[in-house]
Amino acid sequence: MRDEQFYLARKSGNLRLRAVLISSIRRFFEKHLFLEVETPLCIPAPAPEEHIEAIPSEDWFLQTSPELYMKRLMAAGYPRIFQICKCFRANERGNRHLPEFTMLEWYVAQFDYHQLMDQCETLLIDAFQSAKQMQSIAQLPSEIHFCSPWHRITVADAFMQYAPVSLEEALEKNRFDEILVEYVEPHLGKDRPLFLYDYPRSMAALAKLKEDRPDIAERFELYIGGIEIANGFSELTDPVSQRRRFEEALAFRAGENRAKYPMPEPFLAALENLPPCAGIALGIDRLIMILTGTSTIDDVVAFPPEWL
Repeated sequence: MRDEQFYLARKSGNLRLRAVLISSIRRFFEKHLFLEVETPLCIPAPAPEEHIEAIPSEDWFLQTSPELYMKRLMAAGYPRIFQICKCFRANERGNRHLPEFTMLEWYVAQFDYHQLMDQCETLLIDAFQSAKQMQSIAQLPSEIHFCSPWHRITVADAFMQYAPVSLEEALEKNRFDEILVEYVEPHLGKDRPLFLYDYPRSMAALAKLKEDRPDIAERFELYIGGIEIANGFSELTDPVSQRRRFEEALAFRAGENRAKYPMPEPFLAALENLPPCAGIALGIDRLIMILTGTSTIDDVVAFPPEWL
C-alpha cells in the first residue's frame, strides 16, 4: 500500500495535466457547437477488422471504438458530435498500449479528411495553449514545436524517403506494418507534428477511396515524436462496399483462426442515411505521454492493469 501511495503521488502532475487537457478539449468542441454524446461500451458486434481483437463480455463485446454507434447518430441527423470514452482491445499491452484506454472521437458532416486534419491541428494547438503548455516540449529527444503549420506527407512519399523498399514492394511482400514501424515511424513528427496521409486501400477498412485513385484511401494518421496519436479519414458511406470490406475482413479472420464477429447489420442499414463526413479517433493517453515526456503509458493513468 505504501508503494502504491508513493507511485500515485509521483503521478500527481501528470494526472492534473490530463484533467486540464481534457477540460480544454471539451471547451473547444462546445465553442464549435459540437454535441457531446455517450454510446454503449458493451455491444453485440464490433467492426470486423483484420488485426483488432475485441474483448468478450458474456455473449457481447466491449467496444474497440465508439465508431459504429457514433456514425449511426450522424445518420440520424447529428452533424457534429464528439465523445471521450473508454475503449478495450485484447492482446494489447506495452509501453504505448493498454487493454483499456481513453479515446477522443469526433465526426463532422460535410467534411473530408483534409478539413479534418486542419481541425485536428487547430484543436490540439488550442488545447495545448489552454493547458498553458509551452510551444515546445523540452523533455523529448528533440524539441517538438506545436505552432502551425504542421507537416504533411503521403504514405508513398514517406516510404520513398525513409524505407528500404517502396510502398508497392512492401505491400507485395506483406511487410507494410513491419516496415512502417521499423523504418518510417521513427522519423515522423520529430520536430513538429506530422500528418501521414493517403493510405493503401487495404489499410483502411472503413474509409472512403479517392475518386481518381481507387487504390488509395482518404485516411491519415497524426504522429508526434515518432508516436502515432490519431487516426482519421473521410468516411465510407456506401453500405454495399462496406459490407464487402467487412466480409473480406471476416474471411481473413477465419483463415487466421481468430474470433468470429457477427455482421453489424444495424450499422450497415444506417449507412444508407450517412451524409458525407469525416471522423477521427485520438488516443488521450498517448497525447499525455507526449506532453509529459514519459516513455511509458503507465505514467499517465492512475491504475495500470497490473495494479488492479
